[in-house]
Amino acid sequence: MSNLVERVSTALIQEALRYVEKDPMENMPRLVALAERLVIDPQHRFYLRVFREYLQNPSNNWYRFTEKLFTELSPAAKKAFLVNYLLHSGILGIPKRERLQAELGRHIPWALLLDPTTACNLRCLGCWAAEYAKTDSLSLDLLDRIIREGKELGIFMFLYSGGEPLMRKEDLLTLARRHDDCAFLAFTNATLVDAPFAAELGRLGNLALAISVEGDEETTDARRGAGTYRKALAAMDLLRDEGVVFGFSTCTHRDNAERVASDAFVDSMVRKGCRFGWFFTYIPIGRCAAPELLTTPEQRERMFHRIRAMRREKPIFLMDFWNDGDYVGGCIAGGRKYLHINARGDVEPCAFIHYADANIRDCSLLEALDSPLMREYRKGQPFHPNLLRPCPLLDNPEKLREMIRHSGARSTQPLDEESAETLTAKVEGAAARWAPVADRLWEELRRGTDPGEDAGTG
Repeated sequence: MSNLVERVSTALIQEALRYVEKDPMENMPRLVALAERLVIDPQHRFYLRVFREYLQNPSNNWYRFTEKLFTELSPAAKKAFLVNYLLHSGILGIPKRERLQAELGRHIPWALLLDPTTACNLRCLGCWAAEYAKTDSLSLDLLDRIIREGKELGIFMFLYSGGEPLMRKEDLLTLARRHDDCAFLAFTNATLVDAPFAAELGRLGNLALAISVEGDEETTDARRGAGTYRKALAAMDLLRDEGVVFGFSTCTHRDNAERVASDAFVDSMVRKGCRFGWFFTYIPIGRCAAPELLTTPEQRERMFHRIRAMRREKPIFLMDFWNDGDYVGGCIAGGRKYLHINARGDVEPCAFIHYADANIRDCSLLEALDSPLMREYRKGQPFHPNLLRPCPLLDNPEKLREMIRHSGARSTQPLDEESAETLTAKVEGAAARWAPVADRLWEELRRGTDPGEDAGTG
């Protein structure tokens, strides 16, 4: 039965590709009709209904987003978006993962985050990667094995971080070619992007980039080094000209929170060709941490309002990974939606939770998903009934201490082997200060009022 569904779905996607090549916006209602024949998940059906309404208004930001997506990307990138991301990772992958979760009694994530290397050509202020040995890496064969095991579980979305993953860009291209049914995304400082690499990304279509910027030139270079911002923008120009999917990734901290939440910053990224923007809150991990960079509750609340307001206005997909818990049901780590495998092979619940009790060199992916630490995550999620307090570290530090103690997981921080007690002590104050603000916002959401309605224009 599943093979029949896959054949029918593939045939319908091929029809959709023909629509896209002819006149994507004219044919968009037909594309939505095709999608409605494929989509099973009730939430995805709801999104389709909303999207159909957006298509009635060419001035709507999501209409403009869709128009740019299907008219500016390379043919390979458009195909990968429809086939690899929507069909394989979404439409076909979701029911398979849900079936396996029910059968096996463990989380099967939507995406895997892999660190090909700890090597990096920059040394950013407060970055934990600076503490890692520059020789740690996952071999090409091991990366290939993890991806193959993931696909057997219905996982078709693979992310890369580091270190700087483009230190291994030839291997990343090899994996994109071998697994042309998957969608890949690398978080990168983009300083290693050159014209030949951008051209190959445009030809392949299934490897996207999330480019790290901290706002404007001043704030980016202050944390990442002089000249980094201009190199990132130059890389965006190369990628845009080749029709590559790319976006920005920013670490929100006390010194840049106002700038990255401004219209000026996001509009500049849209003009450069960014299709998405990821906002991550700074977490003070490891010996090199700078706790003074933690955002204030006032800054975090403003981010909450501004991102939601900009999602209603701008032709770009924005996600705030600490303030969007109500959309994703709380914490997504520990295999619920994703997990992290570092360059030494340690299987961590999250890129920001440096503890593990399994190593992918010694076990299969399926076995790692049922380690004691992953079971603790599964048992504890969501970690708070207020989904605007989702994180077991930043928002509920006592939860992380409990899970590490009960699972016996060890620290994966190479220099200091930072204990959960030491780590959580750095964020206890921030968690306590955020709690009353988050509770007020949560109550407003529950009453059906929109906390972002009076957010202003930034």
